[in-house]
Amino acid sequence: MRIDDYVADLDRALSGPSGPKRDLVVEARDSLSDTADALEADGLERAEAERLAVAEFGPVAEIAPSYQTELTAVAGRRLGLLLFISVPLTALMWSVVWRVYPTDPSVWVGRPAWYHVVSRLLDICQLATGLYGGVALLALGRGARWIRRPRLVTRSLGVVVWGMLPIAGAMSLALSYGPSGPGTMTSYLPAFLANLVTTAFWGLQIYGATRCLRVTRAR
Repeated sequence: MRIDDYVADLDRALSGPSGPKRDLVVEARDSLSDTADALEADGLERAEAERLAVAEFGPVAEIAPSYQTELTAVAGRRLGLLLFISVPLTALMWSVVWRVYPTDPSVWVGRPAWYHVVSRLLDICQLATGLYGGVALLALGRGARWIRRPRLVTRSLGVVVWGMLPIAGAMSLALSYGPSGPGTMTSYLPAFLANLVTTAFWGLQIYGATRCLRVTRAR
């Protein structure tokens, strides 16, 4: 098998973030090329040198799992970092919005009984999600030597995001209408901008969670 064919098979066998995946594949190609160059310098034909280099490197079925483990950890670390930063930032942003709106304190008098409960539950969900992202980031980074199955950590992040976002979204939607009637918060400029930022963060989290689930699916 020629080096190009081997590298193409390896590339198809891997799944994960494009940048790190490309780096691993290029690293494999460079290693194979160096070995083939050395064999060719010893007098072998190029085709035979590449065949021997590929044989020494090992079958794709044996090499790919270790590469995939690294890509899986990278996907998990990226999502963990995103959650650790974006979730507390979102909570802080909305905390500021709630402090400056409404300008008339009497509006809060008419808020329904469930309002405080939902607000508190949303804070707890956000705190738990952000903390879990930080723990997963630590586990897949400095704690990688003690984590025997990083795939489970990465997959759990995807499950947490897909499980928590619909719940958090429903609670946020209920709170966004404000205590003084439907549409009050959506017409308030700071809240409108906060909604845009929150939606962007959620989009990134969904993308990262989907990737984590994809790279950890059973093969």
